[in-house]
Amino acid sequence: MPADADAVAPSDDDALPKRDADSLSDRALAELERDYKDLREQAQQLLTDRMHLENEVNAQKDKIRRLDEDIRTLRTPPHVIGNVQDIIDDEHIVVRSSNGTVFLVSVNRRIDKDSLKPGTRVALNQDTLAVVEVLQDAWDPLVMGAELIERPDTTYADMGGVDEQIVLIKESIELPLNDPGAFLRFGIDPPSGVLLVGPPGCGKTMLAKAVASSTECTFIRLVASELAQKYIGEGGRMVRELFDLARERTPAILFIDEIDAIGAKRLDTATSGDREVQRTLMQLLAELDGFEALGNVKLIAATNRPDILDEALLRPGRFDRIIEIPMPNEDARKAIIKIHLKGMPKTRDVSIKGLVEKTGGFSGAELKAMCVEAGMTAIRAGRDKASKSDFSTALRDVKKKRDTGAAGEAPADLWT
Repeated sequence: MPADADAVAPSDDDALPKRDADSLSDRALAELERDYKDLREQAQQLLTDRMHLENEVNAQKDKIRRLDEDIRTLRTPPHVIGNVQDIIDDEHIVVRSSNGTVFLVSVNRRIDKDSLKPGTRVALNQDTLAVVEVLQDAWDPLVMGAELIERPDTTYADMGGVDEQIVLIKESIELPLNDPGAFLRFGIDPPSGVLLVGPPGCGKTMLAKAVASSTECTFIRLVASELAQKYIGEGGRMVRELFDLARERTPAILFIDEIDAIGAKRLDTATSGDREVQRTLMQLLAELDGFEALGNVKLIAATNRPDILDEALLRPGRFDRIIEIPMPNEDARKAIIKIHLKGMPKTRDVSIKGLVEKTGGFSGAELKAMCVEAGMTAIRAGRDKASKSDFSTALRDVKKKRDTGAAGEAPADLWT
C-alpha cells in the first residue's frame, strides 16, 4: 500500500490546471480593468459632450429670445412724435402732436417728471397717445451738416488785392472773439454781422474760407437758398435751429452765402412761396437783433446783389459793417496773378506786367481761369513750361467766354 505522504501530496498533473485557472483569472481581471477604464473614459467623454451640448442649447435659447424680442420690436406700432405744451399734474400733460392737434394725455409712471417741460419732445403711444418716452432735442439734418469739420486750405496769403478788406473782416470777426476785453474797456459792443458785397468772382466766398481757416472757433456755413422751404414755417424753424446750434457751439462764425435768396425786399403783392420766404427773412431779422443776444456768434453773409436786399437787413445792429470787394485794379491784378503763377513753371518771355495790362476788367476768378487755361495748354502740347503763347491763347479764350457768356452758344446737334 502506498504511504500516507504519497496519498496527500499533489502531483504535477494536478498543479497544472490550477496554474491555468490562475492565469485565466488574471487575464479576465485585466480585460475587465481595461473595459472599465474604457467605459470610464467614454462616460467622461459623454459628460463633456453633454456639457457642450447644454451650452449650445443655452446659446440657441438666448438667440431665440433675442430674435423674439426683435420680432416684438418690429411688430410694435410706431410712436407719434409730439411736444409738451403744458403740465397739468404729475400724471397728465397737454401735448401737441406732429400733425398739430392738441391732446390731454397721461404720462408713463417710469418717466422722470422733472424731464417734462414745455417744449420737450416726447414719444406718444399710437393708440392711447400716452407719453412713453422723452426724446432728445434733434437738429435738422441740413443744419447739422452745415457745421464745418475739416478746415479749408485757403488762407489770407492766397488772396491778392484785398488787403484792406482782410483788415476790416479781422477787426469785425476775429478781434471780438480773440480779445473781447478791448471792447469792454471802451464800453462798446463789437460788430455782430458783416456783409460782403461785390461782383461775382471777386473773392467773397474765398475770404470767408480764409476766415474759417484762420480761426479756432466753430464755423457753420450754409447757402441761403437751402433755407427757402416748401412748407409753411419750415424755413423759419431752420433759421432758429441754425442760430441755436451756433450758440451751443460758441464761439462760432455763421456764414450765409447768397443771402439775397431770402433777403430780398418785401413786396405787397406776393405769391404763397414769396410769403414763406418773407417769413424766413423775418425769423432771420429776429435772430440777428432779437431778445436773445448772439454773444460770441458772428455772422458773415455774402451777396452780389446788394441792391435788392431788404432795408431792415442792412441797418446797423444787424450788419454793422458792409465790406465791398470791388473788381481788382491794376495792383490787385498783379498780386492775384503772382499768387497763381507762384508754383507754375514758365518761360522767361512770360511777363506779369504784360498780363496785368491785358486783363483790365477781369475778376479774380477770371484771372485764375486764365492761369489754369495756360497751364492746360502747355500740358496738352507736352511742354514742361508754360510759354507766352500759352497765356495769349488762354487770354483769348477767357475774353471770348466773357463776351459770349460762360457756356457760349450750344452746338446745333447737342440735343439730337
